[in-house]
Amino acid sequence: MKNLSVAQGMFVEVEYVLTEAGPDGEVLEECPAEQAFGFTMGSGEVLNAFEKALEGKKQGEPFSFTIPCEDAYGETTMDAICSLPKKIFEVDGEFDIERVKLGEVLPMNDDEGNEMYGIVLDVSDTAVEMDFNHPFADIDLHFEGTVCDIREEE
Repeated sequence: MKNLSVAQGMFVEVEYVLTEAGPDGEVLEECPAEQAFGFTMGSGEVLNAFEKALEGKKQGEPFSFTIPCEDAYGETTMDAICSLPKKIFEVDGEFDIERVKLGEVLPMNDDEGNEMYGIVLDVSDTAVEMDFNHPFADIDLHFEGTVCDIREEE
């Protein structure tokens, strides 16, 4: 086994627990070793601050770091809240009342076809108000875990 370090272009797998930073931080996400999270360094798949915090680590090495909100998903912005015509939520000419309800998270596509998720804030007679802010907006993120595997991209 080569003694590789986390570096640009390497495929990295990590197990971690993500919590809100702070003494009583709520658990936001868990990725156990059996379902390790894998990504290629430098590919834009993860936050830059996440990559920087892992750079130089070796396989089996533990990590613990916090990414402030501004380096993670930023603050909630009103620009990410929009009103969409109810017509786009129709299935076979009928409004989809089963899926489009308050608090529901719906997959949508932007103008370029990129998938994004929005939370239904309100449903009126003519429109659906959606919030496309990232669910982790306004949150300082704390990651605690271990580097499970490092290998060169095939």
